[in-house]
Order: sequence, then structure tokens, then C-alpha cells
Amino acid sequence: MDKLRMESPDMVQGNVEKLAALFPNCVTEGPDGHGGLKKAIDFNKLRQMLSGDVLEGDEAYEFTWVGKKAAMVEANKPTRQTLRPCPEESKNWDTTENLYIEGDNLQVLKLLQESYLGKVKMIYIDPPYNTGHDFIYNDHFEMDRDEYEQQTSMFDEDGNRNFTENTDSNPRFHSDWCSMMYSRLMLARNLLAEDGIMFISIGEEEIESLYSICDEVFGKSRHIGTFIWKRRQMVDSRSKSGVSEDHEYMLCFAKESCQRIRGANTDMSKYANPDNDARGLWMSADMTGLATASQRPNLHYNIVNPETGIEYECPPLGWRYDRKRMNELIRNKEIIWPTGKEGRPRRKKFVKDLQNQYTGFSTVLQTVFNTQGTRELKMLFDGEDFFDFPKPTDLLKMMIQQGTDSDSLVLDFFSGSATTAHAVMQLNAEDGGHRKFIMVQLPEACDEKSEAYKAGYKTICDIGKERIRRAGVKIQQDLKENGGEIRHLAKNQNPLKKTIASADGQMQFDVPTIPPRWSKADESDDNQKMADALDTGFRVFKLDDSNMRDVYFAPDDYTQDMLSMMESNIKPDRTALDLLFGCLLEWGLPLSMPYRSETIDGCTVHTYNDGDLIACFDENIPRSVVETIARRQPLRAVFRDSSFSTSPEKINLTEIFKLLAPDTRIKVI
Repeated sequence: MDKLRMESPDMVQGNVEKLAALFPNCVTEGPDGHGGLKKAIDFNKLRQMLSGDVLEGDEAYEFTWVGKKAAMVEANKPTRQTLRPCPEESKNWDTTENLYIEGDNLQVLKLLQESYLGKVKMIYIDPPYNTGHDFIYNDHFEMDRDEYEQQTSMFDEDGNRNFTENTDSNPRFHSDWCSMMYSRLMLARNLLAEDGIMFISIGEEEIESLYSICDEVFGKSRHIGTFIWKRRQMVDSRSKSGVSEDHEYMLCFAKESCQRIRGANTDMSKYANPDNDARGLWMSADMTGLATASQRPNLHYNIVNPETGIEYECPPLGWRYDRKRMNELIRNKEIIWPTGKEGRPRRKKFVKDLQNQYTGFSTVLQTVFNTQGTRELKMLFDGEDFFDFPKPTDLLKMMIQQGTDSDSLVLDFFSGSATTAHAVMQLNAEDGGHRKFIMVQLPEACDEKSEAYKAGYKTICDIGKERIRRAGVKIQQDLKENGGEIRHLAKNQNPLKKTIASADGQMQFDVPTIPPRWSKADESDDNQKMADALDTGFRVFKLDDSNMRDVYFAPDDYTQDMLSMMESNIKPDRTALDLLFGCLLEWGLPLSMPYRSETIDGCTVHTYNDGDLIACFDENIPRSVVETIARRQPLRAVFRDSSFSTSPEKINLTEIFKLLAPDTRIKVI
């Protein structure tokens, strides 16, 4: 039941709605005079729509919205936040090279800029589709950030950042979504390797906007293709329009215009050389055409076998080649002639003539459906349905196969239920790869009435992390039990020899194939080794405010009780591990490398990746510890400012390193 409005109608907005019905292309978004936005009419466009002549005025091909410039500025703003390590929520913390990061992906992408600049081979994201009920990250750039966060309650009582439902009644409906995507894609592009590729899933609602944004961020020439995923297997008859929306889109853009996706592996089992042709392996290829005689008369003619004199009639839809090309094939003995008058001539297609080892990859994806994603997740969670519409693992595996090498880094910064992580681990199990993943997800709270919340999963991140844990266990168990069979099927390999026939049944010959890498004989020991070698762990990090205290005050603001706080510039709740990984971000080092901690003369010393960085954050570090660190000649060394009580001690630190490790870069925090 609707409530009475208790106010007169807005006549202006009523007129805007009427004009929008007549001229929808003239509707835009503009300021409402109170710091917000409302639907408005572009009168320049309206005048043109009502005129039979071209009106004067500047014209430019561009895509813009309210807040676009601010989104660009925001992407370039530095952040003072940091990532805090959470070993207790991680799996295989000491050995894994995978990352799971909780937090606003805009800030996380900023923090990853130094450490992962140009290192990500593939990015996949499944962002909000903006259906009118999606949640949009509450980015607002027109006013001071602190002021806006205070006014809109961007943070809850626990300090977690909120985000808001973007309904289609919101006058910023498209602008909010475009601003949210633009700034994040700008940062994401920086992380891609020069041969990197990005896939973005999207629905009908913002496909045109996403095209335009990606054209700007990547460049039109970087558009590799747009895939259509048939996500629904059965027709939906519930639609009010009578149209069953069965598909979604997946845009693919590359870092550089020369990049291409890999395509499908050429099926080498189709190639053989039964007649010992000096030109090598070949396959039998159809030569029939696709056009009638009235459409393509030059493709309709009979051909004669020069050795037997037998004439073969033209197929109803002609040949694939005109007479000149067909005569070349006959002269070069590239035609496979039937043994008698029955049957149809075919062409030899040689392996040596292939442009590469891959065939084209279809833009229509119709072998895997969204119900498979739901089934997979329910199977992992003992039949419980904890997440709406997760993407199927096989869909993501297809994209990862196209966009990565065996040791690539994959990033998903709208990771949801972590299907991408699951797909990376599964593909590694199948092809022996060592791909790594970085998942980023805002810790969106689960509905308290949901089954997920009742089962103890308070946020989407809780579901994602548990999914990776359970998927890893299952994949390793499958490898132990069926490792050889998994590898065998994944590579689409066949027995060592197989008899096949030509399409017309006139010829039969044996086809040599590649022997499988793993066989049943290997299972007992090798399967265990494969399972143990597979990285199914992940290091958890959580976005938080800076490790450093804000100690910058005007002189009049200092008070006596603040003096104790000034003794340290580091927040009291931060651990040495927090400081170590904060230094890695500062220095642009990856967060996934091994490290060790040891005690030297009563001080804890942390060594990262065998000397990329050595740090000690203890108070009053003795000279012996400094000398020990310097003798190891690390690339970088970090200490706390308060580790040295006097200026002479700091000078001694510098002199020790000049003497023992002159190439080491030293910093204090």
C-alpha cells in the first residue's frame, strides 16, 4: 500500500517525463541545485530533434556523464590505507603464492599499483550489471571525502564501508555505475602485462556504456572480441515482454593492439599420412560450397580425375573454389579422389599450411550454463545454496585457457564466490600449470535471514574463502584418485593409434596421436606428488587505515597528554607483520613471496624472499644486529625510527651499511 504524497505534484518533472516518452535521446542527468542530480532535458538536442535543418554548434564524438572527470581524478589520487595480513584466516600461509584481499577494490587496486604493475597476465571481473537493484560502490567525488562519508554514513559501527543499492529511480542511475567502473578500469589496465588480456562479464543494461568506457581506457584497437554466453539452458516463459533473455556478454580487451587470444587447440588426431606424402601429415577436408548456381555460378562445374578420367558432378551448392583454384589443387595432387564413381572428391589439408597451432575461438559460448555454477557451489557446501548465480567454473576455465600461460597471474577484483580462484586451481590440476590468483572482494554483509548467515558466513568474503578451501581439498583428492585420467581427458588425448574414416566413408587409415602424459601406472606415486604440488592455499589481507599515526597537528593543537603518543609514530594495535607487509607495498614488492623471522641478539629480524628486504622493528637495536643484517647484503633494509634513540646511532647505522653493504637501500618508518 502506497503512502499519500502530501504535497503537490512536481510539474516540471512531469513535463520532463512526457518529453522523455517522445524524445528519449534528449534525456540526461543534471544538477538539482541542492548538490544532487535529477533527470533533465538536453535542450540543444531537443531543438535539433524539432528542426529539419542542421543547427549550428560544436559537435564532437564523445561519451560522458556527470562525474566522469571526478572519477578520473579519483583514480589518480594516492591512498593512505594499507593491507593487513591475516595468517589465521589463510591457508598454507607460508608456502602459497595466491592472495585473497578483503576491501574496497578501488583502494586495493591503488595499493597494488607498485607491487603488481605490468605483472598480471589476465583480469576477469563480473561487476554489478546495474539491473536496477544492484549494489554500487558508494564513490562520491564532488565534495570533501570526510564530509561525504559523514553525511552518507559510508561506514557502519564497526568501521566497515557500506555500499548502496542503485535503483532505476535514482537520477544518477547510469552516472554512478559509469564512475564506479571507469576509475577501477583505469587502475586495472596499469596492472596488466604488455601481453595481458581482460575479460568483463556484463548484461544488457550497461553493455553500451561498458563498450564506450573500455574504448577510452584501452583504446578501440585493443578490442579483441565480444563473447555471447548462453547462460540459460531452458527458455524462460515468465518474462512480461514474452522474450526469454538467455544470454549475457563478455567483453575482451587487450593491453596492446597486437595481442590475440589463443583459440582452441588444433585436434591433431585428425591428421595422418597414410600415403606417405612428402609434404607431411594431412587431413581430409570437405570442398562443397554454400551457394546455389544462381548465387555463385562460377563455383558450379564438374571436375575430372586426370588419372582415371572419371567425372564428378558438382554438388548442389557448388564447390568452395573457382575453376582456377581447383585446377591448381588437382595439379598439385592435393585432391583425394574416391575409388570409384560414387562419392565426392575431397581436399588434403596439410599441417604445414596451418597458420598456427590454434583454430579460431568462437564468440558464442553455449556449452556451459549458469545452473552448473549453482550446482558446483551447492555440492561444495553440502547441498546448501549460499550464493546467487555464481559463474560456472568451466566458463572461467575457458577464458583462463585463452588468456594465460601455465605460470600466469590472474586477477579478479569483483571475486564474489571466488569462481575464478576455483577455476585457476582446477585448470592447474588438469594441465600441470602453476598459475597464481589474486581475489579482491568487498566484505558485503550477508542478509541475516539468509541460510549463509545462519551457517556462520557473515560476509560474501567468508563464503569466497571457504569455497577456495573446499574446492582445493576436492581438487587434490580428485588428483590423488584419478590424476592420470584427469590429465588425459583435459588434453583431449586418445590412445596411441586410432582408425578413422573419411567423411564419405571411402577411406580408412590409422592416426598416430600424442601419448598421454600420465597413465594409470603412474597413479599411486605420481598422483600424490601432483596433488601435493598443487597450490590450493591463499594469503588473506584486509584493507585498513594506515599503520602510521596521524601526528601532524597545528602548534596550538598539541596538549600535554599527547606527548606519550608522540613517542611512536606507529599505531599501537599494529604488529611487526603489519609493518613488514606495509613496507612491501611501499617498496613495490609482491605480497606472495616466502619470508622467515629469526631472533638475533634478542631482536626479531624478518627476511623477505631471501634478501629482497630485511627488516627489524624492535626498540633499541644493538650494533651487533645492524652489522649482522648488513653483512647479509640485502637489497633493502627497514627499521623503525624509534629503534635508535639518538642521532649518532642513526649515523652509525648509515656508516655500517656504507662499509658492509654499500648497495643496500635503507629506510626507516
